[in-house]
Amino acid sequence: MLIFGDARLPVAARQKLSSFGIFVPFATSGITYDAISGHPDIFFCQNNRQLVVASNLPEHYLALLESHGISFVKSSSPAGKAYPETAVFNAVVTGKFLIHNPKYTDPVIKEVFADREIIQVKQGYTRCNLLALNENLFITSDKGIYETLKKHSLEVHYFSPEGILLPGFSHGFLGGCLGISENRIFITGSLSSFPEGEKLKRLLNRWRYKIVELYDGPLFDGGSLFFFTT
Repeated sequence: MLIFGDARLPVAARQKLSSFGIFVPFATSGITYDAISGHPDIFFCQNNRQLVVASNLPEHYLALLESHGISFVKSSSPAGKAYPETAVFNAVVTGKFLIHNPKYTDPVIKEVFADREIIQVKQGYTRCNLLALNENLFITSDKGIYETLKKHSLEVHYFSPEGILLPGFSHGFLGGCLGISENRIFITGSLSSFPEGEKLKRLLNRWRYKIVELYDGPLFDGGSLFFFTT
């Protein structure tokens, strides 16, 4: 299994991820602004079976995916330097839904996932703020996304992003601290260091997810963790 995560994740987090698969320290230069230059969710849009990548994803990452037999569709659009061009791949896709601000969504994502019901939200950085635990259960750090999903009769739980680290900003987003692989939720930090950590722990335990805390420290927004089965 390949695991893509920001190269600037704490060393202990990178080491622990390496015990689950091949950790790929993700980094780019000169494509987008520094704070998110190593965030995979700026360059990838993934659901369980399909992957769309930005046209300007560095070639060595494309070659790595290909060498491990991971299929993908390369978009004609690049990840941009500033918002909203930085958000064109930052959608959440499930088996039923494409959740994003469609004004920003990359056209190839719309084509690949054309059979999904579009749930329109205002937030362009949807994946940064939202994790789908299953088709009907979501956690988010964006109040607008929270209200929209509730209107669609989906179970969604809101968590304040305060206390989440994102160097250069007052805080990061919850989705950017998380990754999901089978029944495991990977967290770049310790829930004991997160103000609403006990609330999140109770929710994940209730749904029988195994929690993997990657290091003992504050939650670190590294632009999500992406897992690819090889």
